[in-house]
Amino acid sequence: MIQLIATLVVVAGIVGLFFLDRDPEARTAKALWIPVIWMLLVCSRAVSEWADLDPVADVADRFREGSSLEASIYGILIVAGLLALNRRAYKVASFFRLNTPLVLFLLYCAVSTMWSDYPFVGIKRWIKGAGTLVMVLVLLTDSDPVAATRRLFSRSAFLLLPVSVLLIECFPKLGSTYDPWSKRTFYIGVTTQKNELGLTCLICGLGTLWSLIRAYEDRTLPHRVRHLIAHGVILATALWLLKKCDSMTSLSCLLIAGGVMLLMGQPWVRRQTSHVNTVVWGAVAVAIFAAFIDSSGALLGLLGRTSSLTGRTDVWKAVLSIHTNPLLGAGYESFWLGDRIEEVWRIVGFNNFAEAHNGYLEIYINLGWLGLIMLGVLFVSGYRNSLTSLRIDPLTGRLKMAFFGAALIFNLSEAGFTMMGPMWIAFLVAIINVPPISQSQVYQQPFKIPSAPGVPQKQIRILQ
Repeated sequence: MIQLIATLVVVAGIVGLFFLDRDPEARTAKALWIPVIWMLLVCSRAVSEWADLDPVADVADRFREGSSLEASIYGILIVAGLLALNRRAYKVASFFRLNTPLVLFLLYCAVSTMWSDYPFVGIKRWIKGAGTLVMVLVLLTDSDPVAATRRLFSRSAFLLLPVSVLLIECFPKLGSTYDPWSKRTFYIGVTTQKNELGLTCLICGLGTLWSLIRAYEDRTLPHRVRHLIAHGVILATALWLLKKCDSMTSLSCLLIAGGVMLLMGQPWVRRQTSHVNTVVWGAVAVAIFAAFIDSSGALLGLLGRTSSLTGRTDVWKAVLSIHTNPLLGAGYESFWLGDRIEEVWRIVGFNNFAEAHNGYLEIYINLGWLGLIMLGVLFVSGYRNSLTSLRIDPLTGRLKMAFFGAALIFNLSEAGFTMMGPMWIAFLVAIINVPPISQSQVYQQPFKIPSAPGVPQKQIRILQ
């Protein structure tokens, strides 16, 4: 009975959040629900896991085989996304022209499946990864990409975070797991692992903080108090869940990236590129110092962690001991296929993981030094795009800078550059160059029309 009442309360709360945050003036396409559904899937557990279908014996087999049900669902969403983009072909062409480093990186990932031990598995995963780009393009080619971005993260947060609270508090068999090795209970919410719940809270938390800042600063926003309440509740929920699931990586990323977002709102920061660089790269430097340089472990100790980063250093050593082609890697998302995963488990002494717990190391073992170099080029071009966005539209630029910084920091201790993960979605939103034709809030500048003496001058607005 208590579970039923709690479920009804949460459902009513979700409906209330959507009501409070409604914005009739924002016009977004119905196709926006395609990336919203995609986001809900990648930020939670698989449909087959919810329905307890297609059970697989262990992590190694699940990582290799996947699920036919999931493949069908993602395939339908990709086709729907491509149909939506077909109507916006002129915008899509601009995206590809303006984002050459991203296109080349994706093409290299596809080519790398040729030297994978399981090329068919690799190409299937690449198709899913390319589907993530399709979803982001559906989002950013909307007639109002800023409102579409806001709605994507708001709708995801309004659904995922309250349901996670419900599962943790009232349905412990679904919302938590017990680890017999450490004899601890881990809270997972709508996901399958505590760090995955932390990542979901990180992405949703930054998105809702962005909307909260917008509502707070825009005094002319209709029903401003309603938006403040809705996003304030969700931000508090994200922080509570991060504390509950004990995901310190995501919590620290949210605090640091959130600080970057707030500082980017200060005119003295965004007025000078050097100030922006200092804030963003200073935040990244602090994270690197805490994780790898601070031998005393004082900063990590504040988060309740040791210098071994909860055993991650052992995983890194084990992964590097499995030799792959240093230039080309094992092939796109292929390192953890076959006997390598069993060998890493044997060296480390525990199993049930299939990632290097470091995004840069994950790129290296799958794509080699060439992949890391291309990722570095992507960083440079993406950061420039974020700087441009910050000058043209400061509010949107703040989100991009926060996502960019969060991605760089998060991947120091988690593999966030996998193309089916929520961090990759946020990273693409941060780095993709939006062509002026699809900007909803373009920079406008008064332009005076010359006139005869004594005749009042008129002002018009021109798009820069």
